[in-house]
Amino acid sequence: MKTNANRSFYMIPYYLWIALFVIAPIALIVYYSLFNISGDFTFANYQNFFSSVYFRMTLSSFWYAFLITLISIIIAYPTAYWLTKTKHKQLWLLLIIIPSWINLLLKTYAFIGIFGLYGPANKLIEAVGLSKQQILFTDFSFIFVAVYIFIPFMILPIFNALDKLNPALVDASRDLGASSWVTFRRVIFPLTLNGVKSGIQVVFIPALSLFVITRLITGNKVITLGTAIEQQFLVTQNWGMGSTIAVFLILFMIIVMMVTGQKDKGGAINGKTK
Repeated sequence: MKTNANRSFYMIPYYLWIALFVIAPIALIVYYSLFNISGDFTFANYQNFFSSVYFRMTLSSFWYAFLITLISIIIAYPTAYWLTKTKHKQLWLLLIIIPSWINLLLKTYAFIGIFGLYGPANKLIEAVGLSKQQILFTDFSFIFVAVYIFIPFMILPIFNALDKLNPALVDASRDLGASSWVTFRRVIFPLTLNGVKSGIQVVFIPALSLFVITRLITGNKVITLGTAIEQQFLVTQNWGMGSTIAVFLILFMIIVMMVTGQKDKGGAINGKTK
């Protein structure tokens, strides 16, 4: 009984943190979503969210988040696999993670210079005999910069999953006559799927709410849920509609986390199988 009492006492800071910085902000967002721009109580914000404008915006946000996540997986998985085979894998992993320590705004401004009409990207295009291209303010620039920013967060969980994979299972598959592709499809990928799911969570969910990149790289030509929230709060001053969009964004995040949730039913632990 005393042990349980002590455990409950030590959990008090955790409960306070959750109440103050998770539950309270969400409750405040839900509260503001029930008022219009004039401060009158209404459910009109929720009705407006299901209009064609916000429906298209939501589909657009999911589409861009899907593309960013898919491209990140395509690049991250072979990269993580290669890292596990290198001699100094921790050093290489550190070099990949270091750019994520740089401020997001600084990296975004750097790409404005890189993709500008007189930047290195256009100088390279001119070097191969082509005319200058408007790279900024395009879907390509937005997806490229977003993938660059999120790729370390996709590589890390996949690398951890691959690094913990019991190599005896791969050797057994090959000894039984399986090809490299069959081994990957039947052994390697299923056993590292939790790493992929973790990567999807840390990339797809933030990609839904991007707004700094959409403003600076695309000039707000790409509208996401995050961009809409920013505009409602800072431009139109309609906190009620901004809060309503934020409520649905939170719901979408919860759904994504539930879909990509990890369900361990066995696997390798410390190089041994259960």
